[in-house]
Amino acid sequence: MNKVPMTVHGEQSLREELNHLKGEERPRVIAAIAEAREHGDLKENAEYHAAREQQGFIEGRIQEIEGKLSNAQVIDVAKMPRTGKVIFGVTVDLLNLETDEEVRYRIVGEDEANIKAGKISVTSPIARALIGKSEGDVVNVRTPGGDVEYEISGVEHI
Repeated sequence: MNKVPMTVHGEQSLREELNHLKGEERPRVIAAIAEAREHGDLKENAEYHAAREQQGFIEGRIQEIEGKLSNAQVIDVAKMPRTGKVIFGVTVDLLNLETDEEVRYRIVGEDEANIKAGKISVTSPIARALIGKSEGDVVNVRTPGGDVEYEISGVEHI
């Protein structure tokens, strides 16, 4: 299976979620199933069926996280030399050449992407257009609303 790029913070978040699911959620659901079993007839026991459904969700999420972590390639850009080039994990300041609007994005793994927090997936059209370019370059990005020209005004390794 292919390695999945992930920032240090992204890996840490997944590990925290995994520990929470295994240490708190799983035991809570197991206890809820045991309690619901004590109430008798399982066919008509809504609490039992709800707890079993929740258990299935938790176990599925645990497997999903463990799979992602086993295939993760953790990249710490803070330890990389600053070349001014856009690479995975950097924070990029962009200037929209038509509107003079400035935006700031951090290029992260797919699981970490959150546009409201300024984090875009490495597979997004903007990130794909930016990767490999340098500070001062003008980049043409295809968006659903049409092509947009950005100037890369800054690249930070944070």
